[in-house]
Amino acid sequence: MAKIKIVNMMFYGFHGMYEYEREQGQKFYFDVEVTTRNDKVVESDDVADTIDSSTIYAATKEAVENKRFHLLQALGGHIGDKLIAQHPVVDEVKVTIRKQYVPIPGPLDYVQIEVVRKAE
Repeated sequence: MAKIKIVNMMFYGFHGMYEYEREQGQKFYFDVEVTTRNDKVVESDDVADTIDSSTIYAATKEAVENKRFHLLQALGGHIGDKLIAQHPVVDEVKVTIRKQYVPIPGPLDYVQIEVVRKAE
């Protein structure tokens, strides 16, 4: 297996439990880690044996900016499922999402969720 990790991607999206969150939007921060089914790419040095990091970035950006979710877990699952469905070399995707502005009455840096999706 081989892993590709993109850390701290920032996108503006319209996600949240409350209507005002989905109307006003905010910045979200993403880490996406993709594990391949094997490590063939290590020997072949061929991009066809892996998933390109720009593909991971584009899939994340598209989901965040073109869809709306009430829950970040659903957004993370959607990203993972999409990468697995479109790229047979992918075995597992871990999506971490951070959201700074949450309706919690107290000081905090951010809320973070993590979703792991595995190919069947």
